[in-house]
Amino acid sequence: MAEDSRILGPNGRPIRKAELTREVAAPSLTGVRQLWDARTVASGLDPDRLAALLNAAVQGEHQDFLTLAMEMEERDLHYFSVLATRKLAVGGLEPTVEAASDDARDVEIADAVRELVRRPEFGVAVDDSMDALGKGFSAVEIMWDRSGRQWWPADYLWRDQRHFRFDIEDGRTLRLLDEKDAFNGVPLPAYKFIVHTPRIKSGVPVRRGFARLAAVTYMCKAYGITDWVAFAEVFGMPLRIGRYGPNASPSDIQTLISAVANLGTDAAAVLPESMRIEFQEAGNRQGAAELFERLAQFMDRQLSKAILGQVATTEGTPGRLGSDDAQDEVRRDIQKADAGQIGDTISRHLVRPFVDLNYGPQRAYPRVLFPVREPEDLAALSDALEKMVPLGLGVEASWARDKFGVPDPEEGAVLLAQAAPPAPPAPPAPPALNRAQRDCPSCGKAHNREEPPDDAIEELVDEETSEWEEQMEGSADPVRQLAERAGSFEEFLAGLPALLEEMDSDALVRRLAAGTFKARGLGDATDEVE
Repeated sequence: MAEDSRILGPNGRPIRKAELTREVAAPSLTGVRQLWDARTVASGLDPDRLAALLNAAVQGEHQDFLTLAMEMEERDLHYFSVLATRKLAVGGLEPTVEAASDDARDVEIADAVRELVRRPEFGVAVDDSMDALGKGFSAVEIMWDRSGRQWWPADYLWRDQRHFRFDIEDGRTLRLLDEKDAFNGVPLPAYKFIVHTPRIKSGVPVRRGFARLAAVTYMCKAYGITDWVAFAEVFGMPLRIGRYGPNASPSDIQTLISAVANLGTDAAAVLPESMRIEFQEAGNRQGAAELFERLAQFMDRQLSKAILGQVATTEGTPGRLGSDDAQDEVRRDIQKADAGQIGDTISRHLVRPFVDLNYGPQRAYPRVLFPVREPEDLAALSDALEKMVPLGLGVEASWARDKFGVPDPEEGAVLLAQAAPPAPPAPPAPPALNRAQRDCPSCGKAHNREEPPDDAIEELVDEETSEWEEQMEGSADPVRQLAERAGSFEEFLAGLPALLEEMDSDALVRRLAAGTFKARGLGDATDEVE
């Protein structure tokens, strides 16, 4: 008897751990889950057959419908392209893990889930789960490994949707076809499958896939392509007509027939001089060829609108839904919806079993998210930084590098830097002065022949400022005495004009005159001053 766990599955029954490490949905050469299933539905598909299999799928018999869905991806290149684009729009996102709370235990569990999603096989599970976009649902079997201390998924195995069926009572619960019950199927073991049912539109899962929406379009396009190929076989080359004269013998006529028949492949023929071959163009064949091409293009545009929400990225030119920017927004909306739904599926069917098996049931569980980053106008951001940073806006260099996708420089690396501004041009040298220019009475200035020595100037300054307090007493004492007598600032201002007669400035004037004479003596003593 298989070992039962104390952990209860979604159906309320204990988890059977023995089933987690073995394949339960593996196909076989015989039985209800055959590995090599060569049945075909697309060949010879007509409106009556298509209507019959679509009705049967709604009633629970969806084997033929799922076969058609698989063949459509193999036969219609445009359908495969747009469906793959829709899948890869999510498969290329970088997953993140959000802890249940900031509690230490929840953070520890979230770190373990981050290790789970970083493993390379996790991407396989996401890609195979996105196969549900076309068929309405997908089932990926988890192969658990218990060789270490913890339970870890060792592999994720895509399972053929034709090996499952939905519960006949609710139309939503997926069951595995098995010899034990080949009609109704058996319940899926808990914690063993990632079952993704995208909500492309409302309804039961079997009616949500794009294959059901595209089936009629595929059939009409297949009819048009078939007629187009037949048209090309008939009108791809001009009609060849052989003409022979009245005297031609039966052998000559047979030679002419062989030449006309082989001319399309050999491009050469040998005829008697009395015979000739004419090439006659078919009338109005160009318009018929354009009709088939327009029909195929119309069907492709309808598929692009249904799956991608726009036609610009598939047709190479702006479509009829508005500008390219508006269409990009529609595409991002679809991408966000798909990313949110696959994140919910992974969190419910993979993260929760992983946490329960290793840490036991929790009050709340971490979530796996596939965030869709909004595109940024880096040119506008660069212009804003160029204007705002010089005004004092503080911006971290690491943040700016992340925005522009520039890695942090390594130590010692040669860095690009702003070029140094060019040095200003040197001022022109003054023209040489002759004797007449140096001694210029008309300008009133002395043009010195040489600069005075710096030491002499410093000695003169020290000498003249050494006794400045004594020299200022005759002029400063009357002002100080007036300030002591005045009872207010207005009275002080009114007494200032009368102080001129009391001030003794003779000593200060003589001192200034002597200093001026000495200063000029250090220059050109022959200068005249007006």
